[in-house]
Amino acid sequence: MTLTRRALIACAAGFTATSPFAVLAQDLPSIHVFKDPNCGCCTAWIDILRRDGIAVTTEPSFGTLLMTHKLESGIPADMISCHTGKIAGYMVEGHVPPADIRRLLAERPDAIGLAVPAMPYGSPGMGPEDAREAYDVFLIRRDGSTEVFSRYEAA
Repeated sequence: MTLTRRALIACAAGFTATSPFAVLAQDLPSIHVFKDPNCGCCTAWIDILRRDGIAVTTEPSFGTLLMTHKLESGIPADMISCHTGKIAGYMVEGHVPPADIRRLLAERPDAIGLAVPAMPYGSPGMGPEDAREAYDVFLIRRDGSTEVFSRYEAA
């Protein structure tokens, strides 16, 4: 194979086009997600994180094993959703938007992590955002208390 000027230009153009995404992925640690291997909404949420430049690893978990992991990680029972992630020492429960994960990592509060309890329609991975219902993202404090971290109004 001969390296032509056209091939070199195409390679440079491809590198230039994708390099901003490499920077996005490098500025965050990866998130490790515990999820039911058959859950479509979990997979949709993971795809959204990846499109946002967040590296994701997954581990199949379900039933009492997954619930035990959530509770042992400090997630209050009323904050539980379907999947659980861990990133840079924080827990991320449910359909938390990538922007809130980035904010959590930038601000570094003394907390367990974030949660979107239940599975609100229109949250990331749960249907179209332009038809979403209102929902809150909660910050879970180390004492188990919660406060609103972000609020998403109905579309």
